[in-house]
Amino acid sequence: GGGVLFVPIVGGFFPFHLDFVRGAGLLVALASALSAGPSLLRSGLANLRLALPLAVVASASSIVGAMMGLALPTNVVQVALGLTILGIVALMAAAKRSEFPEVAKPDAISVALGMHGVLHDPATGRDLPWQVHRTPLGLGIFFFIGILAGMFGLGAGWANLPALNLLMGAPLKVSAGTSSFILSLVDSSAAWVYLHKGAVLPMIAVPSVIGMMLGAKIGARLLKVLPAAIVRKLVLGLLAFAGLRALLKGLGIWN
Repeated sequence: GGGVLFVPIVGGFFPFHLDFVRGAGLLVALASALSAGPSLLRSGLANLRLALPLAVVASASSIVGAMMGLALPTNVVQVALGLTILGIVALMAAAKRSEFPEVAKPDAISVALGMHGVLHDPATGRDLPWQVHRTPLGLGIFFFIGILAGMFGLGAGWANLPALNLLMGAPLKVSAGTSSFILSLVDSSAAWVYLHKGAVLPMIAVPSVIGMMLGAKIGARLLKVLPAAIVRKLVLGLLAFAGLRALLKGLGIWN
């Protein structure tokens, strides 16, 4: 996890202004996405034709979201952040797992934009063709995702993955890889707003990015040996606690 874990935890438990935490959160999510992007593209897990139309929409709306977040009072953003994080917990807890969704027929927009490909599965040695559908709805969802990403500095991987996999029907591995590539474009757009407004402090952002990059390498190794159920419970528990803390802090109940 990048910004979606960083922002509520640091914003809730450290004495930094939330604007600086959100600015650093975008850079944290951006750094991990950029480090993973080239290898995902080379391996075919990130698909450019699938990513770019969605990223253009989400990038534009992330700028709007960043400007809205910086304009609103801090306690309002803190309450909204807490509610959003708790909503993410509910979404993740209820989300189904679909390794290879069935898409009977692609829609006209996905065909015109070439949103299809072939996934090579090393486990079986087979090449699995895939396509997507519900593209207009997907574009609308990514517009909303961009606003949330810019407003709260959360990155957007938590929402990109289910939107690509469960809504549009992309395979789970392609959804994960493409989500990371989309994240790098969306967070770049929103981060410029925070930089321009002076809401990125190097003393917060630099150690956070370094720590996240090192932690991501360790986490990638642990992911190979830890059962998925344990990772899922750990992330849900951390997010639920951090979201509740952010909500109570915004309401002035737990300062």
